Amino acid sequence: MRGLEFSRRAVLAGSAALALLGTGISAAYAQSITDRVLKEGKITIGIHNRSPWGFKAEDGSATGFHPDLVKAVLGPLGVKNVDFVIIDWQALLPSLLSKRIDAVATGMQITQQRCETVIFSNPDLAIKDGLAVRPGNPHNIHSLADAAKNPALHLGILRGSSEVERAVKAGVPRDRILLLPDYSALVSAMLGDRIEAAILPPASVNELLKDPNLKGKLERAVPYVGLVENGREFAGYQAVVFRQEDSQLRDLYNESLAKRKAEGTVKSIAERYGFTAGDIAPDDRTAKDMCGANYR
Repeated sequence: MRGLEFSRRAVLAGSAALALLGTGISAAYAQSITDRVLKEGKITIGIHNRSPWGFKAEDGSATGFHPDLVKAVLGPLGVKNVDFVIIDWQALLPSLLSKRIDAVATGMQITQQRCETVIFSNPDLAIKDGLAVRPGNPHNIHSLADAAKNPALHLGILRGSSEVERAVKAGVPRDRILLLPDYSALVSAMLGDRIEAAILPPASVNELLKDPNLKGKLERAVPYVGLVENGREFAGYQAVVFRQEDSQLRDLYNESLAKRKAEGTVKSIAERYGFTAGDIAPDDRTAKDMCGANYR
């Protein structure tokens, strides 16, 4: 499947990234990251191998919604050299906090828990949940509530993703949730009858269905309603992640992001990767709103 397999050299495994924590920090980081990035015109961004958010293209370059967005937002600030590093999902934030990368841009959602340790740009996408099922949706799953009330159903969810919390909130017992490391494992679990459905963002489900090897084996549940709270269906607000001490760079990023939204660049990039205008986060939703007392 496109974007799911990478060379061993390209992937920074979680254990390797964590091992770097004790190796010391480059003297280049002693200065303000904002001064360094603007002076050198260079920044290092961590991404995960998830299409369409951020993945390695066939020519070896980093592509996807967030790589394209970051380049469009930082370019006008004079940052022309963006080095994208593919990192295991679990190691993204440890790599950021250990200053091995300058930011994370790969579809990470703003959550209260994450706001305690890192800071976010204003959101760029607002993504609802989708569901991959077997052909014909034999269990008639059209909502997370359907899955919760049927004790025979087991759901596959990516390990470390916020979909787990939402499934539990909806009433799905943890012993009916199978945590898996990547998309390939989710597909294998479904084809091997270990799960009846997989919760993924709609764009990810659509990406899976492009694989000719999965033709006639999976489909997207339509319609599908995710977690509903206070009468409103959940939408995950995704953003670029920075370290807490790098708020100046975050603020500059936000200023440029607002301009790129106003001129239609964000919409154009989103459509390039299968997102719709409705997937773009509204201007009145900010990281400050979502982080609350933890906003810095």
